[in-house]
Amino acid sequence: MLKFLSKLNTNLNLLQALSKKLTGFGKFLKTRKLLTVFLLLVIILSGFFGYKKFGPKKISDLYELIKSQSQVDLKFQTSGQLTWVNVQEGDFVKKWQAIAGLDQQELKKNLQKYLLDFSKERADFDEDLKVTYLDKVLTDTISRILQKNQYDLDKAVLDVELKDIALKYSTLVSPLTGIVTHIDVPLAGVNITPAAAVFTVADPDHLEFEAIIDEVDIGLIKLSQSARLTLDAYPDEIINLTVDSINFNSSLDSSGSTVFLVKFRVENNPDQKFKLGMNGEVTITVAEKANVLAVPLSSILENGTATVQLVKDNTLINQT
Repeated sequence: MLKFLSKLNTNLNLLQALSKKLTGFGKFLKTRKLLTVFLLLVIILSGFFGYKKFGPKKISDLYELIKSQSQVDLKFQTSGQLTWVNVQEGDFVKKWQAIAGLDQQELKKNLQKYLLDFSKERADFDEDLKVTYLDKVLTDTISRILQKNQYDLDKAVLDVELKDIALKYSTLVSPLTGIVTHIDVPLAGVNITPAAAVFTVADPDHLEFEAIIDEVDIGLIKLSQSARLTLDAYPDEIINLTVDSINFNSSLDSSGSTVFLVKFRVENNPDQKFKLGMNGEVTITVAEKANVLAVPLSSILENGTATVQLVKDNTLINQT
């Protein structure tokens, strides 16, 4: 009986030990399952952030402003009294429209005076020519007189033409269709100089965005490359741009770094909502691969060696 009880006790101890091992194995399976799930999450998150990091390569933080591709500063060529101004800031003007003018009284009088001088020279020339032909003798003296009269006549013609040009230049006209964005002297009746009376006209339908790009990145920029602009005035709107020009000459920024000026063409300006001088940030996509999920190599380790799995002929291949 004692032998039977002893054997029974031994069996119970074995069952208890086996039970502990099974419990430990279950915990091991549970732990391994959790570890597997954790590793999968790490790989997925690494892939996501790897995509964010190694996805389309971009150049960003280029903060500049909008300008017009066609903008002119109009000035009179001479000083004088400003007698009329036909526009105000913000007015729309057409090509070759007159926008301001100087006093023309003195210019007209000068033109009239030189016209009279021309008429006199022409009469003298014709008279000398008639007298010469009546004599029927062309001596060296007469030839020199006729040549001098011809010079005087040509000079009188040039004087008349110059005064006519000065009269035309007293009226300021716009060489392009656009909006008057600035006027130095908006009121008539004051004496002005060419440097002190500037009228600025800009084309609102052909805008551009300028950005300064470091020489480290300039090799990635190509003509006709696409970019995206976000303006401070319209933060929720993405504006499509195209690289229009890249300056051949470099310059130095405030920190002494070598930079290049790049201009982007604004494709359209609906209802002229984009204004000159609006600030914004442009992002340029310089490289892009579609349908690619990238994982940082630092996230994938196998026996201390970074590896990548490639699919070739429907077979996974580990590549270091």
